[in-house]
Amino acid sequence: MRTRLLPLLIVLMAAMLLALGIPLGIGMASAQQQKVVVDRIDDTAHFAALAQYVTGPDDERQDTLESELESYYEVYDIRVGVFYRTDVPMANAPATWFLPETGEVREAFEEARLSRRSQNPHQIWPWERTRLVVASPVIRDGDVVAVVVTDSPTGDMRSRILHNWLVIGAGLMAAMLLAVGAALRLTGWVLRPVRVLDATTHAIASGSLKSRVAAAGGPPELRRLAHSFNEMADNVEDVLEQQRAFVADASHQLRNPLAALLLRIELLAFELPEGNKEIASVQMEGKRLAQVLDDLLDLALAEHTDADLRITDIGALTAERVAAWAPTAEAKGVTLVGDCPPTTAWADPVTLSSALDAVIDNAVKFTPEGERVEVTVSSNGETANVVVRDNGPGLTDEELARVGDRFWRSGRHQNVKGSGLGLSISRALLAAGGGAISYEHHEPHGLKVTVTVPRSATSGWTVATA
Repeated sequence: MRTRLLPLLIVLMAAMLLALGIPLGIGMASAQQQKVVVDRIDDTAHFAALAQYVTGPDDERQDTLESELESYYEVYDIRVGVFYRTDVPMANAPATWFLPETGEVREAFEEARLSRRSQNPHQIWPWERTRLVVASPVIRDGDVVAVVVTDSPTGDMRSRILHNWLVIGAGLMAAMLLAVGAALRLTGWVLRPVRVLDATTHAIASGSLKSRVAAAGGPPELRRLAHSFNEMADNVEDVLEQQRAFVADASHQLRNPLAALLLRIELLAFELPEGNKEIASVQMEGKRLAQVLDDLLDLALAEHTDADLRITDIGALTAERVAAWAPTAEAKGVTLVGDCPPTTAWADPVTLSSALDAVIDNAVKFTPEGERVEVTVSSNGETANVVVRDNGPGLTDEELARVGDRFWRSGRHQNVKGSGLGLSISRALLAAGGGAISYEHHEPHGLKVTVTVPRSATSGWTVATA
């Protein structure tokens, strides 16, 4: 979320800074030019006042005017001239500068000749190598007798504008850096509770129901959300605990009446003819119900009990379970083989043994006579894996997505003995110790079951030493 929120904040702040900086830059450029224009207007007005009293070429005041124009040009490098209405110069500096036939100077001259000051020139930008022209009329007895024209270079003005722009740009960059830093802090402050909430949600989804969100920091709304989430997690944990307690109590309480009922059925069987099918069917269903109750009790205990993890030789433990199930497989005509090199990992030996028993029992149960079941142990550095491959009928993609659910059994195998809880118990037992169980297709046919346990201790587990 931060990678999406942070660019959005940066773009908005950049747009706001540009919205402030661009008008400021334009305003500063306009102010610099306006200052130069005002200076030129004052200069032309001064020269117009001097030229107003010049009556002819022999007038000594014309000499004074020419002297001032020469000094003005030498000091400021600004071309200046006083031109009669007939374009003839009264005085000009440099002496080689005359009115052009076209261009900005001619346009300014024509405006002033009509007794109007030349219009404000267009805005000159730093990249425009142009000159600034200002003209003022010389009026005597109400008539325009001449025009004063100044033609100024704009290099200094453009340099000042560029310098001001660089200052503004540096200020905007500094403001942008501060804004980015503030955005980083802000997004971190806002999203930190969200990340904690996400991690806690993932932990609860992974089976750590006691995980809670530390409701500290962040906006008030997120603190209230964290508090509400903790209340919800407490309620969910209470409901699940009540469910486990109910299943365990119900299973325990039903076992005694069921045992008494099975005993009476057996006594009744002695009074009926031997081989009575109805009695045999009732006994079989009663035993099946007893197995379901035992499995429910085991499942409730598995979901409630913490794992007692210790360093365990997974290879030796798996080899032991393969040897224990070998007679059952042989009796069915199934070959059970194991490749179990020494591999250590953190596991609860009793839990792992129960899970392997359920997986191997399942593989042997559904593998046809003459086929084989392979059990291999391996490690990849972080986990130790026990893989059980069978050559049975396997499962469809839909069935593969449901295998391990409580009481679920494939519709094709309803006649096979079982309660549909064995793999659920195994998954619950493994999850308590940070392990997992997964299912895949085994080509060309069959099922591949992988039991995974961690090779390093993780905080939050109950760890014991062997």
